[in-house]
Order: sequence, then structure tokens, then C-alpha cells
Amino acid sequence: MKKKILALVLVLVMLTATLSGCGGATKIRMATGGTTGTYYAYGGIIAQILGTKLSNVSFDVQSTGASKANIYLVSDGEVEMAMVQNDVMDYAYNGTSLFDGEKVSGFSAMACLYAETCQIVATPDITSIADLKGKRVSVGDAGSGVEFNAKQILAAYGISFDDITVQNLSFADSATAYKDGKIDAFFCTAGAPTTAVVELATSNTINLLEVDDEHAAALMADYPFYTQIVIPAGSYKGVDQDVKTVAVAATYIVSDKLSEDVVYNMTKAIFENAGEIAKAHGKGAELNAQYAVAGVSIPFHPGAEKYFKEIGVLQ
Repeated sequence: MKKKILALVLVLVMLTATLSGCGGATKIRMATGGTTGTYYAYGGIIAQILGTKLSNVSFDVQSTGASKANIYLVSDGEVEMAMVQNDVMDYAYNGTSLFDGEKVSGFSAMACLYAETCQIVATPDITSIADLKGKRVSVGDAGSGVEFNAKQILAAYGISFDDITVQNLSFADSATAYKDGKIDAFFCTAGAPTTAVVELATSNTINLLEVDDEHAAALMADYPFYTQIVIPAGSYKGVDQDVKTVAVAATYIVSDKLSEDVVYNMTKAIFENAGEIAKAHGKGAELNAQYAVAGVSIPFHPGAEKYFKEIGVLQ
């Protein structure tokens, strides 16, 4: 009798384990950025909200070194989902620029989330990008995505780094150098308004340079990850008119190993709960299905593609 009872218990234990396995949640490790940055805070909000909307998915939000590091983390199977700039995503997929000669695989696009605006801050006497020739210009940290944005935008105007005095400074250091009269202009790729520029404009007169329609079209033809955007008048003190420019996008990529159903459900949940996300984080207000596909220059994950075709923003 004892043997029969023991056998029955073992069968019940195995059956419970099997059923638990069938109904268990898919764990998504999400790579973001530094703990003080937008990627980390925004990723945490999305993970929290999606975790309440999806019964079969759980999230582990991780602080990381952001875009380039995140590409490798997804490719190496260390995480299943990550936030990256869409231009860095393009470089990795095609083996160019930051990933020169090294094509990275194992990931695909899920959705663009919000704009990271290419802002060119200049002294009042500089009124166009063409005027930067011969000037002292900070183009972001050496090897950064900002540096490549600067190189590409200048090239659209027929200017190379050989035509300017290049300085590689962070946003904060660029603002300080501007105040001290050590540079004439600097590039800043970030959500606008950007804190470093807001603070600079309170004490110094600045000019934001426009990327006009003609040059933007040429730029987007060569680099399809760019989109056009307008920095609204009043974003910075003394900037009283709208300024046209281009932007890259903060974008979710996912592992190719994730199932179509899981990625479909995550994508759908993000856009069906955009209002709730926007209440919890300012960048959520930029969630838009049309924008989500506009700056994607690599293949979508089949799950994301299925959702965007379903709502008519992809053919």
C-alpha cells in the first residue's frame, strides 16, 4: 500500500511540474542604459505595465552601457530585448560605422519608440550648417553615435571633418566649452529639449541650425534610419521659431529566438496601452504606430511585423 501511495504521489508531482511548465511565463531580460538615463526609466515603465497586461510574460530590466553594448547582449543571448538607437541598430546589422566590417546577427526590430533629435547648437553669427566650415565644432565623444550623426549631416552639406576644427566633447562639456568661447558650435543627439542645452540657453544666446528639406531628403536617401522632425519654438530660451532637423529613434530590438506570439503580444500591448505609458513617463506621449515603423531599416521580427500589418501601418 505504501508503495502504491508513493507511486501516486510521484505521478502527481510530475504532472504538476508538467502543467506548471506548460503555463509558465516567458522571462524577458530587457537591456536599457545607465540608471540615470531615459532608457532605464522608460524601459522600467514599459516592463511594469506590460507585466500587468500579459499573463505569460515576465520582465527583468537591466542597466547596461546602452546601444552598442545592447546589440551584443541580444546577439550573444544574454538578454531577449533591448533599447538601442536605430542608427546603431542599422550599423550593427550591416557591419558599418560603429561596427565597421562586423555584421552582428541574432536580432531584429520591434518598434521605434521616440525621437532622439539631432540638434546643432551654434553661436548667433552662424546661421546655417554651411557656415560651420572653418569653425570649431564639437561632434560628440570619439566613436559615439553622435559623431557619426555629425559626420553624415555635415557631408550632406559638402563638409568633411577636415573642413572644421573637430573637438570630441560630451554634451555637458560642449556646453561648458561654448560658454567659455572655446567652440563655435556643437552637435547633440538627444530628446529635445535637452537639459544641457536648456541650461546653456538660460545664460548664453544660442542658435539652432536647420537641416532643410532638400538636405534632409538627401540624408534620408543615404541613411534610411533618419526621419524629419521639428524642434518646436520655445523649446529653448531665445529660440522663437520652429526649427526643422532630422532625428534617429530610440528603438526596441528583440532576439530572433523569441516566438512570434510573444513578440506580437508585447508589441500590441505597448501600443494598446500607450495612454497609460504616457501617464507614467513623458516619452510615452511619442508612442505612435506610424512613427514606430518609419525609422526601421532592418527586418522586423515576425511578431512585430504581424501586428503592424494587422493595423495597416505596414503593407
